[in-house]
Amino acid sequence: MNETAFDEPLFASLKPGLTSFCYRMLGSMDDADDAVQETSIRVWQSWSTFRQDSSFKTWVYRIASNLCLDKLRQSKRRALPVDLFDPAVAIVEPRDTLPDSAWIWPSPDFGGDPEDRLVRRDTLRLCFIALLQTLPPRQRAVLILKDVFEWSSKQIAGTLSMSPAAVNSALQRARETMDRAQLRSDELSSMDVQPEQQLLSRYVEAFEQFDIAALVALFHEEGCMSMPPFEMWIRGKEDLSAFYSLTRWHCEGSRLVPITVNGGYPALAQYMPDKEGSGLIPWGIHVIETKGNRILHVQNFIHTPLFSRFGLPERIDR
Repeated sequence: MNETAFDEPLFASLKPGLTSFCYRMLGSMDDADDAVQETSIRVWQSWSTFRQDSSFKTWVYRIASNLCLDKLRQSKRRALPVDLFDPAVAIVEPRDTLPDSAWIWPSPDFGGDPEDRLVRRDTLRLCFIALLQTLPPRQRAVLILKDVFEWSSKQIAGTLSMSPAAVNSALQRARETMDRAQLRSDELSSMDVQPEQQLLSRYVEAFEQFDIAALVALFHEEGCMSMPPFEMWIRGKEDLSAFYSLTRWHCEGSRLVPITVNGGYPALAQYMPDKEGSGLIPWGIHVIETKGNRILHVQNFIHTPLFSRFGLPERIDR
């Protein structure tokens, strides 16, 4: 291999899979992109030291893994609201928030790399990302590389500077932790593979007309709605109805635009009326989890930078 010229196409071919690895590790596309960019810089800086004692892919993932592990040593666990708090007792406008760095955020597609398309899509579900965050960082890396990317224990050992026996031990502990976690987000995601298109259409129609009775009728009796970065989340039809009535002034006149998140799962981008001008502006990304053709959980990610990340416009017409 040429020691003087950094092979950019070779690195680019790994980027989609590398990004999906870093997203699963870190729970945020912003952090994942930063890790991949820093990996690129370090690969370029260290190119002349690569001696092919391992594959180029293993070498690159070793750099990316170390960067992710360093980031995770300096940060707290990311989570979803339903895993941190109990449902609201009093229905009021949400006020208390946690910083963006506290939450798991949805991701767009990582690219068209054929290998990446083979990676199991269920391991990109938000509930699985939340489960991953319960693992110690090194166990998390082992489990992702083994159970998601289907690497051999020997390849993982070379990537993470561990022995194959240590890899197998870490994998066993990680699987046991995942089995014991019992996150509420995982329970709420015992759902259909994808929402029925007819149910999504009825949700869009009810929300855009802001017909509260029709909207609430789409939920299970104990259906939920959460709204990161707000700590507050709602459970039960009665409380959902009260909450929608309370926030009518904010959401009435909104439009929902179909998108996909986390490996192709259907979602809706909400644009709300601009109070200071004409048109509609970004508000939140609705990820709708269903069971038995009823809504089990709406996760409304209220984080406007997500719109540009998903390639959505900054404003649309009414």
